[in-house]
Amino acid sequence: MPTPALAFRAALLFALSLPLARLNAAAGHDWPVYLGDKSASHYSALTQITPENVARLEVAWTWHAGDARPDSSQIQCNPLVIDGVVYATSAQLRLAALDARTGRELWRFEPFEPNGVNRGLAYWAEGDDRRILYGAGHWLQAVDPRTGHLIESFGDHGRVDLSEGLGRDVTGLAIQANTPGVIFKNLIILSTRVGEGPAPAAPGHIRAYDVRTGKMVWRFNTIPQPGEPGYETWPADAWKRVGGVNAWAGITVDVERGLVFCPIGSATFDFWGGDRVGNNLYADCLLVLDATTGKHVWHFQFTHHDLWDRDPPAPPNLVTIRRDGRDIPAVAQITKSGHVWLFHRETGAPLFPVEEVIVPSSDLAGEVASPTQPLPLKPAPFARQVFTANEITNRTPEAHRAVLERFARLRAHVPFSPPSREGTIIFPGYDGGAEWGGAAVDPNGILYVNENEMPWVLNMIDAGGATSLGQQVFLQNCTGCHGADRKGNAAANIPSLVDLKPRLTRAQMMEVITKGRAVMPAWGFLSEAQREAVVSYLTGEPETSPPEQQGGWMTYQPDTQKPVAAPPPYTHTGYNRWLDPEGYPAVKPPWGTLNAIDLNTGDTLWRVTLGEYPELIARGLPPTGTENYGGPLVTAGNLLFIGASKDGMFRAFDRRNGRELWRMKLPAGGYASPATYEVDGRQYVIIACGGGKMGTKSGDAYVAFALPAK
Repeated sequence: MPTPALAFRAALLFALSLPLARLNAAAGHDWPVYLGDKSASHYSALTQITPENVARLEVAWTWHAGDARPDSSQIQCNPLVIDGVVYATSAQLRLAALDARTGRELWRFEPFEPNGVNRGLAYWAEGDDRRILYGAGHWLQAVDPRTGHLIESFGDHGRVDLSEGLGRDVTGLAIQANTPGVIFKNLIILSTRVGEGPAPAAPGHIRAYDVRTGKMVWRFNTIPQPGEPGYETWPADAWKRVGGVNAWAGITVDVERGLVFCPIGSATFDFWGGDRVGNNLYADCLLVLDATTGKHVWHFQFTHHDLWDRDPPAPPNLVTIRRDGRDIPAVAQITKSGHVWLFHRETGAPLFPVEEVIVPSSDLAGEVASPTQPLPLKPAPFARQVFTANEITNRTPEAHRAVLERFARLRAHVPFSPPSREGTIIFPGYDGGAEWGGAAVDPNGILYVNENEMPWVLNMIDAGGATSLGQQVFLQNCTGCHGADRKGNAAANIPSLVDLKPRLTRAQMMEVITKGRAVMPAWGFLSEAQREAVVSYLTGEPETSPPEQQGGWMTYQPDTQKPVAAPPPYTHTGYNRWLDPEGYPAVKPPWGTLNAIDLNTGDTLWRVTLGEYPELIARGLPPTGTENYGGPLVTAGNLLFIGASKDGMFRAFDRRNGRELWRMKLPAGGYASPATYEVDGRQYVIIACGGGKMGTKSGDAYVAFALPAK
């Protein structure tokens, strides 16, 4: 909580700046909404910084939160800038208010549950009532932007528990409010991030809350219940047990039409759906609801019966396009597969042709893959779609040989090749193609999107045959991140669980499993006996009193031995990037690109690499691009700003042709979408520098850039 002195100074600054602030807001000088505006445009009308002067940009100020965890924390927040104040979250999800001119900290708020990540905030104001709504763990919190104190009249003394009101008991299951909701009148509309693995998972229903009281106003069941449309696309009892189907990526709202656009995630388990046979509406859909009532308006499903974690990764962009001399209200949705889907905003009619293509069937027991999948015929994909032998890296003869040897043992790659025991290539990878940073659109209907060209490999393994309860719990809950070999994933900053005893005491291990840490959620649905058993398995100690096992691998209600669901017969060995022996992607470059696509015509205007490896440049290789996370910012000054790349650079491009104009090294990777604002006649560009992805160091800073002060 802020000190009284800091709170008073913040309130005084807010009051003194109010007349100028209202003028700035009217002129578009603030960044008052996540990703710029409620249409998720990532666009600003500011023009002070231009291609002609961008090379003169310098650091205006830097703020350090001081709470990064070495190599294990991130900052993914796209900050808000309102009335001359920056509102941002730190690596430990602390909410801070900063003077937008200097970066001076005004106040800091400590969240109730600092687990997971936070990508942004929502702001609401009416009269003298102002509040910031943001998520930390499974709590939605309302904070007074003038003081940094909870607003006691909201929910339970300032907080709403998002694990309540889902229509079934989700005690102990992972729920995180990582992406801000959208504000529509007096409502905040949002979904949550939930579990995706073989373990039990909560449903991701869309909910609207009154911003004043915190009371839930409506709920749309993304896993339909009996009598609701879409119920027939699931097994009859799916609504009682299946999880996921959540708008984890964020939501967009058309205020004029009263429509909310929800990109819905996949159903659990991500990679085996034998217990959810059917097309599984509304998983993997763009779902459009009436913002006032939550009633269904239209939907489109991008992936039927998803087996690849191919859910839409970012909020859709609302855009106006020109066709035959007339304006058409449209919505564009980017996908992990590297496609852009364009629909009429009011009717859902595709604005480019779509075809259903025949895809392979599955050979895993119980699985019934969809025989067809939809694909847009235009725009052309902005990422390669097939990993063939011709795409194998030729960076060195040794790298080519090593990748070729593994390639020969894997299942031949085609789009929608189902998960398999021998190994299925996922390309573009789990993180895209497009990723959660999202795309930008300008008023001319040009979409700008960065993308990854990283292959991943999915290996399914039989879940049966465990010799102890601890091994059973580990297979069901832990292999997806830490791998069946327990070695973790350095590229994803997931620690190894090998040789834990010298690093953590048994009590510390139990605490991490029970309460979570950093991006790892709490596994509270496990009984104490299960938690004790998995710790014994990880440390090599004998299990003292395992509960009676009824037919092998079971899941249990919290602190009971009553089985509640039969687990899947398969699990997977983890989220594994396919790298060559030196740690570079197994595919030929480019490994990351930045693209401009004309949504009016569907044509690609330009494509350039994004990021580089200095050591490969020194060897004479051309820029390869790198894996990247975080989205672009586009301005009326004809500039595109983006961090995202693994090399930790912040760059400016000419949005008209993709030419790089400026770059600067950040204190840690800028894996977040930047923002821009103007105060006292000076334009600033700000980005979170949290690092902590792709094996890079973690950071704790926000850096603001501006032209030299006059």
